[in-house]
Amino acid sequence: MMNSLEKQPRTIEPQSHEAREQTRQHVDQLTKPLGSLGRLEDLAVELAGMTGDPFPVVTPPGVIVFAADHGVSVEGVSAYPQEVTAQMVINLVHGGAGINVFARQIGALQKVVDVGVAVPVNAPGVCSKRIRAASGNILREAAMSEEEAKRSIAVGMEAAEAIINEGAKVLIVGEVGIGNTTASSAILSALTGADPDEIVGRGTGLDDAGWKHKKAVVREALALHRPDADKPLEVLSKVGGLEIGAMAGAILGAAQNRVPVLLDGFIATVAALLAVKIDAGVTDYLIAGHRSQEPGHAFVLQALGKEPLLDLHLRLGEGSGAALAFPIIEAASRMVKEMATFASAGVSDR
Repeated sequence: MMNSLEKQPRTIEPQSHEAREQTRQHVDQLTKPLGSLGRLEDLAVELAGMTGDPFPVVTPPGVIVFAADHGVSVEGVSAYPQEVTAQMVINLVHGGAGINVFARQIGALQKVVDVGVAVPVNAPGVCSKRIRAASGNILREAAMSEEEAKRSIAVGMEAAEAIINEGAKVLIVGEVGIGNTTASSAILSALTGADPDEIVGRGTGLDDAGWKHKKAVVREALALHRPDADKPLEVLSKVGGLEIGAMAGAILGAAQNRVPVLLDGFIATVAALLAVKIDAGVTDYLIAGHRSQEPGHAFVLQALGKEPLLDLHLRLGEGSGAALAFPIIEAASRMVKEMATFASAGVSDR
C-alpha cells in the first residue's frame, strides 16, 4: 500500500528539513539524557517539519465536526435510527456531546458543519453547507454524483481555511452520521482491496446478526459499483459519504496551509487516506491521535504508515479521540519551548 501511495500526485509542500534538523539539535541539548523523552521528541521534530517552525506553536487547536446522513442506513447497518444524526447536531451546538467536553478542555475553536443531514437543522451554531439531503443508498445507487463529491471536498477545504484564519494551529476533524462506518468500510476496501470481513466493525453496537449483515451490505455495494481504486473521487461518489468527503477536503486544506492534522478514529482516518490518494503530500501532515476499536482502523493506520499516540478502546468518533490526544501534542511543543538546555541551566553535559 505504501508503494502505491508514493506514486500518487504530490503538490503539497513536504516537511521542512531545515526546521526538523534545528529542532532535533535543540532537543538533544535539553536537560535530559539523549532520547529519554522517546516519541515526544520525535513528535516535536515532526511538528517542526510540518509547520516550518523549529519552535512549533500548536494552540489553539481547531475542531470541525461535519454532519451528514447515509441512504444505506435504511438497510439496517446501524443500531440507531437515521434521525439521531440531526438530534446529535443539535446536541453538538448546545455543547453537550463528548467532543464538546474534550474540545473545551483543550481550549479548541469549534465548528459544526451540515453537509447533508437528511433534514435541515436550523439552529444557531450550525454552519449550513448542505449539498443534498443524505447520500444515496449505496446498496441500490451511487452515494452521490462526482460533482457532489467535488463539492463535499470543497466544503471541507473552505471550513479548514476558515478555522485556520481564526487562529487554529492544529486541525481535528470529526463527524456525525448514522451509517458512516459502513461507507468508510466501503471506501477503505475500494482503495486498498481489504476484505470487508476483516475491516467491517460493529459501528454503534450491532449484534452478531447485524454485523454479518453489514459486512454483506459492504460486499454487495462494492460488487454493484466496482469503484476504481486509482480514482478517489469515483470511490467517494460511488460508495462514500458527504461528511467523509468534507473531512478529506479539510485535511487537504490543512496540509496546504502547513497545519498539522491530528487524526481521530476509523472514519477520520479513512478520510485521510482518501485525501492522500488525492495528493500524497498530505501524509507529511498527519498525526494519528489514537487507535479505535473498529477493526478497519488498525488496517488504515498501517496503510498510512502511522503509529497512534493512544489506545483507549474508543469508538465514539466526533473527533473525541484526537481531542484526548492533543495534550501530548501540546507537551511536545512545550518541551521544545520551555525546557532548559544544559548551557542555559548551567548543568554539565556528559
